Amino acid sequence: MRISRLYTPERLAPDREVTLDEKTGHYVFRVLKLRAGDPVVLFNGDGSDYAAELLSNRRDRVELVVSARLPALAESPLAVTLVQAVGKGDRMDLSLQKATELGVTAVRPLFSERTGVRLDGDRLDKRMEHWRRVMISACEQCGRAVVPTLLEAVGLDDWLASPARGQRLCLAPGASRALAGIEMSADGYELVVGPEGGFSDLEFQCMDRAGVTRMAMGPRVLRTETAGPAALAVLQALHGDFRG
Repeated sequence: MRISRLYTPERLAPDREVTLDEKTGHYVFRVLKLRAGDPVVLFNGDGSDYAAELLSNRRDRVELVVSARLPALAESPLAVTLVQAVGKGDRMDLSLQKATELGVTAVRPLFSERTGVRLDGDRLDKRMEHWRRVMISACEQCGRAVVPTLLEAVGLDDWLASPARGQRLCLAPGASRALAGIEMSADGYELVVGPEGGFSDLEFQCMDRAGVTRMAMGPRVLRTETAGPAALAVLQALHGDFRG
């Protein structure tokens, strides 16, 4: 029997009782249809999994008790921050979901000149919470016990002015250097991916002046939601946990 794996923000430890939040409780009650006594695996992002058992499964309250701390999948030794231009529709969701599965360390949503989505205030807060839930769901599915960090959404100028989180790379069709030939960076990588219409010439010039290296990924132009995950797969194969 496949044991369901669920995220909770609660502190987890053996013999500790936990109440699931409303959305997760609804999923357990309505979708999984688990019953008292059924086993589940919980994680809260601290790097471990926890064996647990349902104490009750009611419409208004789902309670569990933790029985043991379990070893979890190791994180990739390669630190990669994906700076992803915000896309329309479900493009951003798809990029974040696959990036999480591929071991991304952090994600920073980016607003650029040709970004077709403009968000601020409450709308941005709600979208950020939605994106975090997308990454949590991907962790539940792929077995990760650490949820990637969702960094503040910024414009290109603010990102360039912020401290680098590794060697900065920009995916750019026609670039003279190939991502598949990049050398290992001890500080990891910060990988920026443009919107559907690509970065403007001015934006490329700003990144060039800031020391961001343009990198190519073959002869085809990839969609914004494909480029980031594809580049992550290349980096993991070269210097991360795809090697063994």
